[in-house]
Amino acid sequence: MDSVRLRFAGQGREDRPLAIGVHGLGRGAGGAVDLVEGGGEAVRLCVDRRGVWLNVDEGGPGVHVNGRQVRRMAMLRVGDAIYVDGVELRLVSTLPVEVPPADLSAPASGESPNLRVVLRGVGGRFHGRCFTLDRPRLVGRHPEADIRIDDPAFADRHARLELAGDQVVLRDLGSAEGSLVNGEAVRDALLAAGDQVVFDGHHRFVVEAPQRRAQGAGAAASAVVATPASAAPAAGPRGHVSRLPWLLLAAVGIAALLAALLLFGSG
Repeated sequence: MDSVRLRFAGQGREDRPLAIGVHGLGRGAGGAVDLVEGGGEAVRLCVDRRGVWLNVDEGGPGVHVNGRQVRRMAMLRVGDAIYVDGVELRLVSTLPVEVPPADLSAPASGESPNLRVVLRGVGGRFHGRCFTLDRPRLVGRHPEADIRIDDPAFADRHARLELAGDQVVLRDLGSAEGSLVNGEAVRDALLAAGDQVVFDGHHRFVVEAPQRRAQGAGAAASAVVATPASAAPAAGPRGHVSRLPWLLLAAVGIAALLAALLLFGSG
C-alpha cells in the first residue's frame, strides 16, 4: 500500500507514508499525536494489500471516522477523516487527483446514460442515499439543487456532477472553498469508482460504478493469472466421469435389493 499516506490536517506537517504492517497512533515525544512504531498503542492502523483497517482497544482514547465513533474496528477508504484524541488525520493517496480536460463534454442527447453509476452518501445529511447520474446533479444551497446543503455559508451553486461517457466529472461553479476529493482540495476533478468527494467538510459521497474489464497488457496479465484457476474446474468433470461407474453399480445394487424384497414379500 505504498500509494496511501497519513496527513495531519491543519498542522503543517509532512504526510507520513503507510507501508504494509501495523502502525500505532499515540502521543509522541513532543506530546502530539503521531505514528508510533512498535509501542503497543490502543489505536492502530493495520495496512495490507487489501486495504487499511483502524483498530481501537477497549478503553482507548476517543476515535471517530467521518464523525462516527469507532469502538473496535473500521475499514478505511482514501479520503476518510480520522479523529484521534481530538486531532484530525486524513487518509490520502499519493496519486494526484485527475483534472478533466476543458473540452470534455456530456453525452449526446440521444445517448442513454449509464444508470449503474451512482453517488452514494456515506456521511452527513445524505448518508445512505444514492443519486444516479442520469442527468447533471447540482450541489448547493439553491432550492432547486439536487444535493441541497442548507448552510448560510455554502454557495447557492457550489458544483455540478455529471457523466461524460463512463466518467464522472466534478465541475466547480465558483464556490469559495472548493471540494475535497480523496482528501485533497480541488475545484474540478475526474472521478472514478471508489473515489470519495466531500462538500462543506462533512457531506461525503462515494462514486460507485461497475468495474471495467482490464484491457491490453492488463488483460493479458489477468489471463496469465487466471490460467491455474481456469484449469482447476476441468478436474471436476473428469472426477465426475471417473465416479460414474461406481454410481451405476450402486444404482444396480439398490435396484436388485428392491427386486428381492418385492419377490420375497410377494411370496
